[in-house]
Amino acid sequence: MKESLEKYFDRLWPLNRSLTGNANRETLGILSEIIDLKISEIPSGTECFDWKVPPEWNVKEAWIKDGSGKIIVDFRKNNLHLLGYSTGFSGKMELKLLKEHLYSLPAQPDVIPYLTSYYKRKWGFCITYRQLKELSEDTYEVFIDADLNENGSMTIAEAVIKGETEEEVLLSTYICHPSMANNELSGPLVTAFIFNELKKSGRKKYTYRFLFLPETIGAVYYLSVNGEELKKKLIAGYVVTCAGDRGNFTYKRSRNGNSAADRAAEIMLKQKEKEYIIEDFFPTGSDERQYCSPGYDLPVGSLMRTRYGKYNEYHTSADNKEFISFERMEDTVRMYLDIINVIEKNAYYKNLKPYCEPQLGKYGLYPEIGSDKDTAETVSSLMWALNLSDGMNDLITISEKSGTEFEKIAEACEILEKKGILEKRIIKNQKL
Repeated sequence: MKESLEKYFDRLWPLNRSLTGNANRETLGILSEIIDLKISEIPSGTECFDWKVPPEWNVKEAWIKDGSGKIIVDFRKNNLHLLGYSTGFSGKMELKLLKEHLYSLPAQPDVIPYLTSYYKRKWGFCITYRQLKELSEDTYEVFIDADLNENGSMTIAEAVIKGETEEEVLLSTYICHPSMANNELSGPLVTAFIFNELKKSGRKKYTYRFLFLPETIGAVYYLSVNGEELKKKLIAGYVVTCAGDRGNFTYKRSRNGNSAADRAAEIMLKQKEKEYIIEDFFPTGSDERQYCSPGYDLPVGSLMRTRYGKYNEYHTSADNKEFISFERMEDTVRMYLDIINVIEKNAYYKNLKPYCEPQLGKYGLYPEIGSDKDTAETVSSLMWALNLSDGMNDLITISEKSGTEFEKIAEACEILEKKGILEKRIIKNQKL
């Protein structure tokens, strides 16, 4: 998988993604080779709650030349050089005036910052602080061939894997950053490969919805149209971002703090990872803040590696291919699949023979061959499943209370159900 992840990464890396534009369409076109995307165009000016879909932004070229005619800043060499949503401009000016349109990071003198001006019209360039300090008094020529089209549109995409029920699990990611590896491309790539693996694995109990949206405005629009339906159907969801660096996993809880999404993610982290971070919900960050806004309060968390804002490379040119690991990206796909497996298998069972323990040998359940350790673990899983299956404890709870791996408890309950000793129960108004 990691070789395929890298192949798609290399194709997607140069594209100048933003809230809108042809690069977003091209990005979704490439991702459509992995995931069955339904692509939609939302007209600029469309109202969604307190927001409007912005004009469509496309850039052909942008550069700065010094007095000798040498190009010293070039959008074609690094698309982070141009301020996101910069207006077009053409003219000459002295250094003092030019500096009013240049942005850099003094604390990180060798990186280009990623900055935008989505909702205020201005033009500008981002450069390293070292380059800024080296600029001499001169007359500079500036050219930005950028178009803001009020009659354009915002491109979004979704894909659905139908399950046995209409209850849904959501995976949402964003496609609005230009060349950044962890904070942008890891999210769409991991999400697309989760879809691919899920589809190959066969029919699921739940329906899985995958969203590829420009951050904030895309989620705001989607909720304005589909939010009430999600409130009825969504049992768990995740925002997939910052999924490819070499750090340990970080899980940011939903606003609820104890949703099915939270419980499934946390039990897998506890049982599979030595080091990880769990954070309570806070109302900034990525699109979880839209899904968890008080009007919706959806069960949406976010499983990341190093969280946005917690690594120095964040929103700079240093968030590049060298910063990420395709092996770690693949591990993130696998972790999401493990979490989905918990959501799929989690259930409540009722012990139909609750008066003393049943004689396991009578049902062919007491292992007669195998190591003492294997026998003890198998019997222990069965005993915990029998004892805590009172119709009120789900498998996650049994796994937590027993200290037994979720998969072993799930397997024990399936075996006991087949033998007619446990019965699966549907309990309303309880967490999955």
